[in-house]
Amino acid sequence: MSIVVIGGDYLGGIEKNLYSVGVTELIHISGRKALDRNKINLPKATAFVLVLTDYVNHCTAKSVKCVAKSRSVPLVYAKRSWSAVEEKLREGKYIAVKN
Repeated sequence: MSIVVIGGDYLGGIEKNLYSVGVTELIHISGRKALDRNKINLPKATAFVLVLTDYVNHCTAKSVKCVAKSRSVPLVYAKRSWSAVEEKLREGKYIAVKN
């Protein structure tokens, strides 16, 4: 599964945890600078776009929303913590629920 992460200067443990739940390719765009919205390029095999809401420029968030919508790629919005990201991914059924 290939994903694009928008927001956050450094992903830390989130990146490692995403790989452990089945992500094979991860593209990260910090989203803090206005020029970052020009870098948004979604590969054809993108399963979803993860937007870290507390570390992204508003214009960049709006831009990624338009790009994802035009390509019918789902968006997942979460705070920059693994527990918040994991909760949103489970709600959207992007990762399996542990029993």
